[in-house]
Amino acid sequence: MTNQEYDILDELYFLTSFQFLQENVGAKSSELEQILWELIVKDWVLCHQDGDIEITPTKVKFESEFGNYHYLASKKGLLAHNAR
Repeated sequence: MTNQEYDILDELYFLTSFQFLQENVGAKSSELEQILWELIVKDWVLCHQDGDIEITPTKVKFESEFGNYHYLASKKGLLAHNAR
């Protein structure tokens, strides 16, 4: 797990908007998009639309909508985060 992944997971113990996450992590939008996608692929982060509807976006859909989603660490992600 990279330091950036750790910092992002640290913010995702509760459902968090992209904007809030970006402000607290201090990453560029494109950088955060890439890392979030990698965490979603690893099943460490869950993606939510309209606040509480969990979705599994395609890469293309994610690239165009990532800023509108909310994120939450999965159980697998929390275990990886706490194991570090």
